[in-house]
Amino acid sequence: MSAYLLLKFFHVLGATVLIGTGAGIAFFMLLASRSGDPRLLAGTARLVVIADWVFTAPAVLLQFGTGMALMEVTGYRYGSPWFLAALALFFFIGACWLPVVVIQYRLRHVAKAMLAGGPDTELRKWMGRWTALGIPAFCAILLLLWLMVAKPLAVV
Repeated sequence: MSAYLLLKFFHVLGATVLIGTGAGIAFFMLLASRSGDPRLLAGTARLVVIADWVFTAPAVLLQFGTGMALMEVTGYRYGSPWFLAALALFFFIGACWLPVVVIQYRLRHVAKAMLAGGPDTELRKWMGRWTALGIPAFCAILLLLWLMVAKPLAVV
């Protein structure tokens, strides 16, 4: 197998993990938060935090590393509008994802406080912020995927 195909395989694998984990985390966190069950929310938030460190973080590193290596192997220019748009989206997604991880820790603590009889007002506040960051980040991931497939404005 050529270096290009190997890099492309791992790049696609990383994208698949990011999109799948992102969609799964969003689905389970939204369902848990809407259930009103603080035990379910606490357990889900705990697992979501673990999933982000086990799946999302390594996939981000894989994406960046294989993306840069593919740029070298294919000869695309780093100054091309396509690459600059892809890089901007990558960093935008990261700027959304890092606070989301922190918020997931906060949601876990909120759920534990709810178990002790605390109010759910903090839950609404933090889920609102989590959603406000998650929606644009996920849309940006889909746009980034389209850029990788279509490669508009790519200059070799």
